Amino acid sequence: MSPDLDYIAWFGIDWPVEVEWALVKTGQILAIMILLLISLAFLLLFDRKVWAAVQLRKGPNVVGPFGLLQSFADFFKFVFKEIVIPAGANKTVFILAPLITFVLAFVAWAAVPWGPGIVIADLNVGILYLFAISSLGVYGIIMGGWASNSKYPFLGGLRSAAQMVSYEVSIGFIIITVLLLVGSLNLTDIVDAQREGIWMWHGFRLFNVQEFPSNLLVGAIMLAMLVMFFVSALAETNRPPFDLPEAESELVAGYQVEYSSTPYLLFMIGEYLNIVLMCAMTTILFLGGWHLPWGPVDHPALGMLVFYVKLWIMFFMFAMVKAIVPRYRYDQLMRLGWKIFLPTSLVAVAAIAYYVTFMQPAAAITAGG
Repeated sequence: MSPDLDYIAWFGIDWPVEVEWALVKTGQILAIMILLLISLAFLLLFDRKVWAAVQLRKGPNVVGPFGLLQSFADFFKFVFKEIVIPAGANKTVFILAPLITFVLAFVAWAAVPWGPGIVIADLNVGILYLFAISSLGVYGIIMGGWASNSKYPFLGGLRSAAQMVSYEVSIGFIIITVLLLVGSLNLTDIVDAQREGIWMWHGFRLFNVQEFPSNLLVGAIMLAMLVMFFVSALAETNRPPFDLPEAESELVAGYQVEYSSTPYLLFMIGEYLNIVLMCAMTTILFLGGWHLPWGPVDHPALGMLVFYVKLWIMFFMFAMVKAIVPRYRYDQLMRLGWKIFLPTSLVAVAAIAYYVTFMQPAAAITAGG
């Protein structure tokens, strides 16, 4: 061991600084993973309850009080089922596909700030990191569809690849509009740029009467970007009405039709983690992150609570869309992405760049510096 290492006394033991840092980060990772997994159990139940309420049904209400233990019962059901692998499948790729989806879904959360100072890795290029990780998620779906050695999963995997690539382009340009206003790729900086209240949240700047009429251009554009980001997030996560890769009416169950037991569970956990990630990104980019509508929040615990509540509200919106909006046809899905969202987001980037450069000199200096 190098003699010039700094040491810290911790529980009566002299730990090297590097070891302490590794232990702290490991604890943070485990805490976030446990929080996400427990949240997923209740978010899934909430999802099913919302659908049931829209359809005038009760939903899960037998396992545990008010059905609160239903998700845990489903978890053990999947775990104890037999793992069935089709005889003609590529067994190695067949097992790797859900693992890749599961791991990438968790890795993306490393750069997501939950509150003031509550983040595993406060990256200066946090947006690029998230965009890169989310782009890799399609590989698990493609691998699962191909390795199953069946036509329906293969078609589902191809659909997912085309769909995710199409809407990632629009999501990228929508995010650029936020980055131009903030002048930073750091997610914490994006949240802090909206700390002055709801009228400075990027999704609500149109209603800021104090900046009228100079806010009309940027406010209208950012409100449209909020709506487009929400719709693109539905498509990116294969969420209804854009669940074409796993459309039951055409492809039985899509790319995971040959999966059962734990591998199927890993696919579902990965899919729901991506949905919750998109809810978190919508909150960070457009809804002020952990700040309250009437002012900033600097206390970590309160900030995390506010962020968590906003995340649940966004998930409720995802659930309502699934319950009330009919599924698109595939040609409608592609037309919306390439002929409407892509040109609109390109025009929005040009307009926000004009605003930052010529109508808001201070923002231009920040973005350039």
